Amino acid sequence: MVQVDIIWGYAFGAGFAACASRQLQKEEKPFNNKWYTFTLLFLSTFFAPSGLYLLWQFVQWETMQVATTFTDIPAWLVCGFAVTNVTQGILGYWVSYKFIKKKNYYAAHANWMWAWILFWFVLVCGWDCTGYQRFLYDASVHGGALWEPGKNMGIEFFWKSNVWWTLVVMACIFAPMLIYSVLNFIIKGAKEDKTLSANQVPNPLVLLIFSFGAQWVVCLGLAILAALLVMTLRDFTGSILLGYLIGVPLFIALAQFLLFRRGMPMQMIARQLYIKEPGEA
Repeated sequence: MVQVDIIWGYAFGAGFAACASRQLQKEEKPFNNKWYTFTLLFLSTFFAPSGLYLLWQFVQWETMQVATTFTDIPAWLVCGFAVTNVTQGILGYWVSYKFIKKKNYYAAHANWMWAWILFWFVLVCGWDCTGYQRFLYDASVHGGALWEPGKNMGIEFFWKSNVWWTLVVMACIFAPMLIYSVLNFIIKGAKEDKTLSANQVPNPLVLLIFSFGAQWVVCLGLAILAALLVMTLRDFTGSILLGYLIGVPLFIALAQFLLFRRGMPMQMIARQLYIKEPGEA
């Protein structure tokens, strides 16, 4: 979706860099190495085109039911959408790279974790607490009938929607590069690290479970909690704006204190991926 792909692109770029932490630690220039080339190829040849395809094929869904036809979307917005899907990924990569150069591997991983939470939050909550309704509605299987508040396909979206099956096909195309980045980057970096013993090199299955589990289960769960907090505050205050202005900062503060501080659950998850930081016993 247009509103979340920019965030998603950032998450991908940040994640690729974090997986290559040990390799990038040795690189003096962030944009003159094969890990950046890999990131750029993924963003430009897979991710950005997929967004444009969805925008062309399912204009209502891809714009979170804001646009009804192509004429609702100015040409500059389409160009900006394509460009930012790449540039935001580069930004995510660069931010993680800066953390890596400071030998803060955990922060590099927390960078993509927060991006994934924001990505899911926008899908679940949106800007008016109807994000999940907008996501779970495909006008192409309803005779072109436009979305309206309260209307959604519920769980049927995941087997009756043309959008969903398109996403499944795209996921099959994306998956090899995503899996490769987790397994190859992390394992190769660990094997080349003389401070790690052979039994500290992570198991491939463990890497996949913690990496994709964090993205698709943990971060989604946290986004749902954030959305529920915003919706509760909306109902309590009678204002959507106050729900967001109070709920979002409150969630960030609580999550940072209870989950993201060192020694807390999110760092324990990230540690399964980075193993240990430079200088750490």
